[in-house]
Amino acid sequence: MDERLEDFAGLLRQNGLRISPAEVADAARASLLVGLEERAPFRAALRATLVKRGPDAPVFDRLFDLYFTGAKDLLEGLQGSLLDALAAEKLNELDREEAAKVLAQMQLSRLTEALVHGRTDELARLLRQATLSLDFRGLQSPLQRGFYARRLLQAAGGTRAEQELQAFLLRLKEQGFDPASLEIVSRRVSHTLKGLEDAARRVADREQKARDPEQKGEGTLTQRNLATLTPAEVERMRSVVRRLAERLKSRLTRKRKVRRRGALSVRRTLRKNLNTGGFPARLVFRSKRPERPEILVLCDVSDSVRNVSRLMLQFVYTLQELYSRVRSFVFVSEVGEVTHLFKKMDVSTAVDLATAGRVISVAANSNYGHALKMFHTSYLGSVTRRSTVIVIGDGRTNYNPPNAWVLGEVKRKARRVIWLCPEDPGSWGFGDSEMPLYARHCTRVEVVKSVEDLGRVASELMP
Repeated sequence: MDERLEDFAGLLRQNGLRISPAEVADAARASLLVGLEERAPFRAALRATLVKRGPDAPVFDRLFDLYFTGAKDLLEGLQGSLLDALAAEKLNELDREEAAKVLAQMQLSRLTEALVHGRTDELARLLRQATLSLDFRGLQSPLQRGFYARRLLQAAGGTRAEQELQAFLLRLKEQGFDPASLEIVSRRVSHTLKGLEDAARRVADREQKARDPEQKGEGTLTQRNLATLTPAEVERMRSVVRRLAERLKSRLTRKRKVRRRGALSVRRTLRKNLNTGGFPARLVFRSKRPERPEILVLCDVSDSVRNVSRLMLQFVYTLQELYSRVRSFVFVSEVGEVTHLFKKMDVSTAVDLATAGRVISVAANSNYGHALKMFHTSYLGSVTRRSTVIVIGDGRTNYNPPNAWVLGEVKRKARRVIWLCPEDPGSWGFGDSEMPLYARHCTRVEVVKSVEDLGRVASELMP
């Protein structure tokens, strides 16, 4: 508990409270005196020892609620036993007894026992223990929630629980369980495992929000981190992104008109001014051949960056009139082309479909290496010297091979390769981040965390 209090004190310091080591020691002693069973006395003890100024009290209250929310409050969807759920699914009594008999014969872990029998108290205790065993101080960005959720799940025994429940299904199948009944049990087991994953993600979400200074409400919506926007805020940002792209498009069109004239043609100017004795009264310029570049967009649409992807895809396609061709590809573990969606429907609807798993599975874990290799195999031929390739993603590979050589091949063929990353450079290279490696194979890497960043980068990079 001392480590947990020290971590909580660190969060309070990050949010402006002045707390000394002696005050943290006082808080530890006070918590021992009042105990941890009752939430209100524990909260009062910490507040009395750690808060010295009136204006700091609301900050303490917000962080306490986020940091010390009981894991039991996060177990939505895991109440009730597996057998009760099967009864609700209309599984007949004989099959339920057979399933219960198989479970009784298996040597199950504590987590699997708690999942099977719906023991939320035990589940909450196991998740709390797993939370205490992890160091969440590195969880600084919303984009890291998925990574820490998986670590939390492993620490709680989630991998073993999944193996045991799959073994349970296999035993039922080997004993000649009715296929229709087996399908019901399999569906319920999948639902239980999904509920466990969601609970781990909610715990990671709580830990990250407690460390997120943006939750104070500072800054406008355009300056907010895109990854922290709620679905309602994403909808509001769509019109902002569209207006920003339209303004930029008008400005770039004017610039192109100004630059339309080429270099002075001395020979043709002299010829045109022969009647003036060679005095250059009328200048002749070489006509500049207009070149409209191609854009290829590779966009990560995994959970961690989906908000960012939606708004960036909308931005690029609002600018598409500036280019001869825009092709878009989305990926999580596999790559799929979504260009056809934008040809058939309006931008907003197409973005929704592109990020909703209609083309590729969005349930898989991110695998940049596999996605890049697929792009190399299937689509490298579409990259030409006129192509600007834009990659949108955080570069977190889940410890899979990064296959950065593919970017090197793309860069060799393309006009340039630009990577738009929603994470600060301070997070690159830590955990499963391969951004330092990917950056070496890009023409330019830009951090885009907000709509304000997006407008700045676009005005600098767009031709």
